[in-house]
Amino acid sequence: MTLDDVDQVMAIESLVYTQPWSARGYRHELTHNDLAHYQVLTVSQPPGPERLIGYIGYWLVLDESHISTVVIHPEWRGHGLGELLLLSALQEAIAQGAAVATLEVRRSNLVAQLLYQKYGFEVVGERPRYYHDNHEDALIMTLSPLDESVQAALRQNWESLRSRLQLVRLPGPASVE
Repeated sequence: MTLDDVDQVMAIESLVYTQPWSARGYRHELTHNDLAHYQVLTVSQPPGPERLIGYIGYWLVLDESHISTVVIHPEWRGHGLGELLLLSALQEAIAQGAAVATLEVRRSNLVAQLLYQKYGFEVVGERPRYYHDNHEDALIMTLSPLDESVQAALRQNWESLRSRLQLVRLPGPASVE
């Protein structure tokens, strides 16, 4: 993610969240937080410019990757793109020395929980009334250790998912980057 992406990120934030994070917050993360790492997912839709359809962020603190956000534009959900972002971020974090991955997820977000469980994340705790918009609890999920067997599974699933996405008809005339 770059500063040039923030306007498109904010457009998606406003669609997805009742209390979106601020553009100022993202700009701060990108320019002042050395622990922050953000990736975007774009599609090419000729003749127009690339369109940002998803993003993921994590903070790398010592050997822990804390996933702070995973978002796919509502029109593009259900195609494995969130999974693609998750795999990409985990692989990048491992390359940067992460040995553990953690995140919070809404108790009601069963789709996300199933995705995280697919890759070995386990519920290790909860944060009561964590979300400010509705005071919903957050489940704390952790994947540890990020050892060679996890890394091999991530690589294998990455290749499989990329191949599958090439065969899936996504909304509109687009190619996933």
